[in-house]
Amino acid sequence: MNNRDVDEVLEALWMCSEKKDHHLATLRGFCDIPVDEAHLATMEHDGLITIRGEMLFLTDPGRDRAASVIRRHRLAERLLVDILNVPIQQIEAGACEFEHILATQVVDSICTLLGHPLECPHGAPIPRGDCCAESKAVVDSLVVPLTRLEVGASARIAFVSTSRHPRMHKLMSFGLTPGVTVKVHQRSPAYVVSCGQAELALEEDVAADIHVWKSE
Repeated sequence: MNNRDVDEVLEALWMCSEKKDHHLATLRGFCDIPVDEAHLATMEHDGLITIRGEMLFLTDPGRDRAASVIRRHRLAERLLVDILNVPIQQIEAGACEFEHILATQVVDSICTLLGHPLECPHGAPIPRGDCCAESKAVVDSLVVPLTRLEVGASARIAFVSTSRHPRMHKLMSFGLTPGVTVKVHQRSPAYVVSCGQAELALEEDVAADIHVWKSE
């Protein structure tokens, strides 16, 4: 079993953990490669997983490696959607390739460039990296929160980062989606922005969830 296949299984086990379903059948449903008992036994011998009958669990080393794979995959999805403008329906294959070739330093650079996003384009959480834990902010970062814009400034939305799905849906219903250009008309007591022909009032914490390209 090569390293790429091991990563595929660990990635699938991470997603099983997110669903709180550790059954072997669930793993096979998530995994893109065939999974047999011999492969799993090897991974258990290598200290990556624990097998309890039909239940599979990540060990601490396995979880660390799985988190790295998931982080690369989901940041690659953000890169493809937010920077390369690839339709979300077409990003899976590209993200799968990126997750196996991106070095940690490159992943952290992408994360910083994107403003340390919390979620992938599908709304799944992105594991935090060292650059996030250090709250690393690079002056040259191309993506900033909407709250960093001055009155009169315009910018194109890169992504919306919020774990609150009702808020996400509300912003989308207003037309505040990636690729749309917004202009700031007011910063206090509430943010007032224009989007197309509409003007919208946003609370500061909502405006902070909207990340935009700093320069057009």
